[in-house]
Amino acid sequence: MGRTTQARRDWMGVLARADAARLADLLPEVPGHDMLRPPEVGAVMVRGRVGGTGAPFNLGEMTVTRCVLRLACGAVGHAHVQGRDKRHAVRAAVVDALMQTDQAARIDAAVLAPLAQVEVARRATRAAKAAATKVEFFTMVRGEDQ
Repeated sequence: MGRTTQARRDWMGVLARADAARLADLLPEVPGHDMLRPPEVGAVMVRGRVGGTGAPFNLGEMTVTRCVLRLACGAVGHAHVQGRDKRHAVRAAVVDALMQTDQAARIDAAVLAPLAQVEVARRATRAAKAAATKVEFFTMVRGEDQ
């Protein structure tokens, strides 16, 4: 897997998990585009592993919306986002397409970086809440000479 493939995977992940309203604030103007696959709602099977290392099992289904579009310059953008928000899917696909053009640096700084910062902060908050519930167990040994 090349560097560009990993980078694209990363930004598409950020877009998929982003808050739709925040993405709309960061990208209020959607450039002209042709729909190759209009936004459609469906479901995907979510798989899990006990402890992150156990055997995979089907956890349940999650609703997703997908979209594929082409900008006037010819760049094709894809998106799969959580939930049923079709406008979110369109904006995410537009960002994906723009990231494949000469506007990539501007879009990365103006849209993706702020979304990634929000995600990092959200994960840190969740980790802090989990750490606050951590319990340390210890065992005292009785009857042994010291």
